[in-house]
Amino acid sequence: MGIPLPITDPFLSRLVAYPQGVPGWPAKNYSGLPRTDNTPYFLPCSRPAMKVSTFEMRIWWVAVVGIWVWAVAWQALAAETSSSRLSPIVRAVQRARPAVVNIRGEKTLPVSEASGNGVEGARRVNGMGTGVAIDPRGYILTNHHVIDGVKEIQVTLADGNRYIAKLIARDAETDLAIIKIDPPTPMAVIPIGRSDELLPGETVIAVGNAYGYEHTVTRGIISALHRAVQVSEAQFYEDLIQTDASINPGNSGGPLLNEDGEMIGINVAVRAGAQGIGFAIPVNKAMEAASRLLAEYTQQHAWHGLKVAELPGQEGVRVEAVEEGSPAAQAGVQPGDRITAVGSEKIRLALDFYRMFLEAKPGQQVPLLIQRGSQTQQLTVALAPHPRYSGPSGVIWETLGLELKPIPPETFKQQYKTRYRGGLLVAAVRPNSPAAEQGILPGDVLVGMHIWETISLENVLYVLQRPDLARISPVKFYVLRGQETLYGYLPVTSKVAQTSARSSQ
Repeated sequence: MGIPLPITDPFLSRLVAYPQGVPGWPAKNYSGLPRTDNTPYFLPCSRPAMKVSTFEMRIWWVAVVGIWVWAVAWQALAAETSSSRLSPIVRAVQRARPAVVNIRGEKTLPVSEASGNGVEGARRVNGMGTGVAIDPRGYILTNHHVIDGVKEIQVTLADGNRYIAKLIARDAETDLAIIKIDPPTPMAVIPIGRSDELLPGETVIAVGNAYGYEHTVTRGIISALHRAVQVSEAQFYEDLIQTDASINPGNSGGPLLNEDGEMIGINVAVRAGAQGIGFAIPVNKAMEAASRLLAEYTQQHAWHGLKVAELPGQEGVRVEAVEEGSPAAQAGVQPGDRITAVGSEKIRLALDFYRMFLEAKPGQQVPLLIQRGSQTQQLTVALAPHPRYSGPSGVIWETLGLELKPIPPETFKQQYKTRYRGGLLVAAVRPNSPAAEQGILPGDVLVGMHIWETISLENVLYVLQRPDLARISPVKFYVLRGQETLYGYLPVTSKVAQTSARSSQ
């Protein structure tokens, strides 16, 4: 009696036994009959062996092939269905999402008590916003109003890791700020597009921390360009992108993306009481402001003396100005040169150039690849401490936000018909500094502080380092603007001045 097979179907149980043996099985005459010819035999089963006709064999093979074709087609259909879900919007979000961070922090806002008795109080609120990584070392761009007044800036990455950030630079006028975290591994950086080629009706995507819901994605179109928006009495924006992509509280500082996943704007505001009306700062304008902030920040630590601008459609950046006596001037860099690489890194944006000097140190040798006319050459810039940030100049800059230069007595007498004996020319004013808030402008001449004249930097330093500075603060100052004398008050404490003096030594 034969061994029964697990398949009992009358057709499928009729497996063929060839004289040479079934492939993969031991070569044996399973039928028990002598091999006198090449006639195939059936394997033993629970019923008498039956000969398989050629027709039945063909049907069996057609069934097997049909099943295989169906399986392959099903897999192809499933793959096609999956790829169809990866729309341009999904791909754009996947490309940009790792570089988007969520920002939280507690703010203390001054409020008047409802009783109307004139007593000032304070109210704590939980602030939230969004940011984008612009450098893999942890430098993040966001809105100034997101971090303004926040004691501890909490940053959450797309992978859920959390960090405490420190403020690097900010500009209230453009409503942009740069903060820094210290991730253990390099961060993904947001792809940067252009905002001078945008089209009304173009699809855009907003990503942000809407109402605290992290990495919320919304879609819309560009509704209009070059909008001017008055958000509050203190904040006015020019040249904004208008979109109907949902922008909610918490989206501020997050990216507005095109379908390629490139950032073309920084979400900034929503029209109160309206639906489908949000605004974003164009990315060209945002990158210009971010470059300026990074340039100021890097110069404080390692001076190169270069001011550069982008070349749309071309590789590299153009040198617009070289500070006299700066390391770049000593290296031979000239206005009009095109810088295509810093070290081994190619340069595309002005932001890329200034990023290369983040965390650089005085004395460091930085090679620049220069295109001058038809010639390419490499120049090496030896970074140095900036004179603005060292000695008395450093104290004044850190404390007041002023870069002051002495005016020769004869030049002062010829240019200014005044009773003052001399003064200091305001060469630069640091954004958001006490001097900037009081309206002091480059070109003004500082002629006095409190009851003392300011003919030299030592005169200013004398006022700032007085032990009774807290008592006379805010310090009254006098400046010449043209032939007119103006005055105001600079808030400064002795603690700030003394700290600045120690750090400049």
